[in-house]
Amino acid sequence: MSYVTRIVIIGGGPGGYEAALAATQFGAEVTIVDRDGLGGASVLTDCVPSKTLIATAEVMTTFDSSYEELGIVMDREDDPDAPGPVVGVDLGKVNRRVKRLALAQSHDITASVTRAGVTVLAGRGRLEPERAADGARRVTVTEPDGSTRELVADAVLVATGGTPRELADAKPDGERILNWTQVYDLAELPSELIVVGSGVTGAEFAGAYQALGSRVTLVSSRDRVLPGEDSDAAVVLEDVFRRRGMNVMARSRAASVERVKGEDGEEQVRVTLSDGRVIHGSHCLMAVGAVPNTSDMGLEEAGVRLKDSGHIWTDRVSRTSAPGVYAAGDCTGVFALASVAAMQGRIAMYHVLGGAVAPLDLTTVSANIFTDPEIATVGYTQADVDAGRIDAEVVKLPLLRNARAKMQGIRDGFVKLICRPGTGIVVGGVVVAPRASELIHPISVAVDNSLTVDQIAKAFTVYPSLSGSIAEVARQLQVRKVAGEG
Repeated sequence: MSYVTRIVIIGGGPGGYEAALAATQFGAEVTIVDRDGLGGASVLTDCVPSKTLIATAEVMTTFDSSYEELGIVMDREDDPDAPGPVVGVDLGKVNRRVKRLALAQSHDITASVTRAGVTVLAGRGRLEPERAADGARRVTVTEPDGSTRELVADAVLVATGGTPRELADAKPDGERILNWTQVYDLAELPSELIVVGSGVTGAEFAGAYQALGSRVTLVSSRDRVLPGEDSDAAVVLEDVFRRRGMNVMARSRAASVERVKGEDGEEQVRVTLSDGRVIHGSHCLMAVGAVPNTSDMGLEEAGVRLKDSGHIWTDRVSRTSAPGVYAAGDCTGVFALASVAAMQGRIAMYHVLGGAVAPLDLTTVSANIFTDPEIATVGYTQADVDAGRIDAEVVKLPLLRNARAKMQGIRDGFVKLICRPGTGIVVGGVVVAPRASELIHPISVAVDNSLTVDQIAKAFTVYPSLSGSIAEVARQLQVRKVAGEG
């Protein structure tokens, strides 16, 4: 039985509020200190807003790419020469909906944690180096009016997230040069958007704004988009981007971004690349990563070890190097996913409060990139196999062979399974398809429970269905397994 009863959580994102809910189940006295609103960046400026915007873009892509193939006739009398249906977007209305849904989600989270008995304080938390008389941790809270109060806790969880990284010569101004938290203030659709950065955030926004009607240039410093993801999936997405008219500039690094006047006197942005080339557009979105919110919090003075990147070092049960201090979420640099942050927060509470705890296992994490098509992954990767980090068999099946995909006019995508030779245990998978975020779940269940390709292959699937391709890939791996045994 744990004697810990007082928990202070600094940060109200997924790592913080999920930890709070878990701690209340053990009867702990929990206080969340948060300065922006519960849900954090994930709900207010990142995941929820961006996926709401992408939901509108998804509808536009459907009109643009498959309406003729499916036999849908659109009235184009306004512009008979237009290459596609005459469908427009009111970006101001879209963004008002984005903000409204994000705020509603934050309010729902606040209501949930307060019903559970959690105290929520608005303000900024700072960990003090000196311990209380009983050895407990002390946290100073600076409230919005500048007043301060002190909290004493048996354990502290730091879950302060991160903020968009800025380049010295490309400072966002919220009008023409934007980071991903500022795009929701736009009232009109950018006519020519330059996206700097081809990671997950850059690819998602580039695809979304292209679907909404912007002319998009994607500046990638690497050989391809999504350099950290499955290479086969990245090739599919880049091909789709280029086919839809996006200008993808590989091996191009932005040196500076500035506002200038165009020849017509209109405001523009000028992006200068490191090799001297110059690109012009109406707006520029900077998507060059994030930095952890760990400065000026008294962490190192309190004995919390930081990495060179500023992220907090943690072990697999979310402990930091300072006794009684835990950390979760993007400030740890483990995996920038809301689901991982939430799991880290729950694990921290289970550990400190004496519950049954299983250390964080990143080999079972599923993730999704909300482009069109979506890219969903779980477990070990193709890169792990190619680098020899795991001995595994890999089979990839294009969706073009799937009957349901043909019916829906889906041309791009595949299902890939990775399994151990001999046993056939599934250790990873990739799905590139519309709503891949939904299709990855059976593979995630297989990875998490060490199911085999035999078990997946013999399970019934609906015909016709996209999920049928998962079973078909498993059957192909069965053949390899039998051949290997022979």
